[in-house]
Amino acid sequence: MARLEVLKTYKIYIGGAFPRTESGRYYTPKNTKGEALGNVCLSSRKDVRNAVVAARKAFGGWSERAAFNRGQILYRIGEMLEGRKAQFVEELQLQGATTAKAEKEVNAAIDRLVYYAGWCDKVSQVSGSVNPVASSHFNFSVNEPTGVVGILADQSTSLIGLVSQIAPVIAGGSTCVCIASEDLPLCAITFAEVLNSSDVPGGVVNILTGSPDEMMKPMATHMDVNAIVYAGKDATMLNSIQEFAVENLKRVRNYPQDWMDSGAQGLHYITDLMELKTTWHPIENIGGATSSY
Repeated sequence: MARLEVLKTYKIYIGGAFPRTESGRYYTPKNTKGEALGNVCLSSRKDVRNAVVAARKAFGGWSERAAFNRGQILYRIGEMLEGRKAQFVEELQLQGATTAKAEKEVNAAIDRLVYYAGWCDKVSQVSGSVNPVASSHFNFSVNEPTGVVGILADQSTSLIGLVSQIAPVIAGGSTCVCIASEDLPLCAITFAEVLNSSDVPGGVVNILTGSPDEMMKPMATHMDVNAIVYAGKDATMLNSIQEFAVENLKRVRNYPQDWMDSGAQGLHYITDLMELKTTWHPIENIGGATSSY
């Protein structure tokens, strides 16, 4: 008798744990050969709300961490991904990639994590400024984390698009809720396993699987989400996100990139999801000397 294959169940990742979707639903994506890839959670709007709550709870501690420490943690994620490279290559192959393309994508994802790890303690230096003013003040502008960021990951890739969108968000000190690729979800939850075994605090990154059409509205209209990142080229979806985002004036960023391109990384991916804050500091003249207080 032929052995019955036991498909892996890919659960969602919320608050540092792997719950099943509260709806109890799942779907079975297939590759180009028609082979079932696994049992994947079909997340609901309640899962979105739970993930946003977890991200908001984690935001305070994550945003207050030293930038250097955030860089260490991103580098650690890259280390852990390097150690599980073979598993990611296998999953990409299951989803239709050739061995060469799979290896290239995993290597690019690792390199991208290391790239953003290096930016963590340099963002303020490069993007901040001391502004000239016509009064007895110092005037400083610095970037600060925006809060909770909703991400609709690139739907055409399984790993590199996901990593390329999550990494700059957490490098800048924000937390996120990410909707993974619906048709290519395997690497997303395996990446969550990497996050869970690294130094990333629970709730900093939350990953959901399922239908973007079902989850995008509750995420884009959620009053505790501060920004939305959309990597697709669907003008109708983008317009819908922008309309939903009006309710609490979320910023919306659209990056229809080829994430395998070496140019699909940069400081602006971090600062686009930060708030520029300006501080005025008075100067006092004492005996002809200038001092601040």
